[in-house]
Amino acid sequence: MSNNYVSKFLTWTKSSAGISIVATILIAVFAAINSGPYLLVNTIITGGMLALVATGLTLMLGVLNIAMFAHGEFFMIGSLTAYYVFTPISNYISENPESFMAVIGPLVAIVCAAIAGAISGIIAEKIVFGPLRRRSSDNWVMNSFLLCVGLSVLLVNMHQLIFGAEFKGIVAYWSGMPISIADVFISRDRAMAFVISAVIVALFWFFMTYTRTGMSIRAVSQDITGAQIVGIDIENVVLLTISLACALSAVAGGSLLFMYPSYPTVGLEPLYLAWFVVILSGLGNILGAVAGAFMVALLKAITVEYFGSGWDFVIPSALIMLILIFKPSGIFGSDVRGALDK
Repeated sequence: MSNNYVSKFLTWTKSSAGISIVATILIAVFAAINSGPYLLVNTIITGGMLALVATGLTLMLGVLNIAMFAHGEFFMIGSLTAYYVFTPISNYISENPESFMAVIGPLVAIVCAAIAGAISGIIAEKIVFGPLRRRSSDNWVMNSFLLCVGLSVLLVNMHQLIFGAEFKGIVAYWSGMPISIADVFISRDRAMAFVISAVIVALFWFFMTYTRTGMSIRAVSQDITGAQIVGIDIENVVLLTISLACALSAVAGGSLLFMYPSYPTVGLEPLYLAWFVVILSGLGNILGAVAGAFMVALLKAITVEYFGSGWDFVIPSALIMLILIFKPSGIFGSDVRGALDK
């Protein structure tokens, strides 16, 4: 039995995924030794939140074949919701610093951000994607892409017209002294952001793997005809998939409000990074997206550290281009199998 596990491990380490993960770990250790552990800590925290955005994006690709280029706008919706929910809570906390709201207030804002993201996703499905899917599945990828671009422009301009273009942010969610890990001081907000992302990713994995609804979503992504034969309600699965994907992005926006103040185009950077993750890990690969999120976060941190902030999108973009040329299916070797594939 042990020899079998050893054989599987050796086979995995020779694969592109195994080589990439081992190389990432070695680079992370080298960077931590050379530049200090703060780079590794920042990578872990940033990667955790990026995993949420990328997981939602790859869920849309894997189940529905929707290239969700409006995904960053749901990040914006999450940040905007969290700002307006937390602002009065923050005023109350400043007057009552010892109240229980000082602990749960930020969580209330983040939960509201998730709810707003889910509701926005449902509205988008009912008004935008649903009508197109029912009327025509021809040229679905291109038509849904154009719809996403239009939805992005619409949401950005609605934010600017209704809420203005000024930055809406907060100093911090949780007050108190920073947490010290390996001689690196981490703000409570950053630490909690990582904890929130880790818990949500773990719950999402459990939901997709072990629950009947999660299995239904995976069944639809693999074979829509077979899913219909066994009695799965495709419309409900589609609606749930979009709402979950948008909620994940909104949670990231709400959790990172202290880093990314809400303004019309705040979702642009998370969107770019999420696409880097999805292309790197393979389209439609949810578990690969989680691993890819930390790879992209590490690559971005190292780029900023050694080349400067002006290069933080240049080098990752060049890497993505190389991956598309030599391994179009991503390092984890996944192909999109959406619900509307023919």
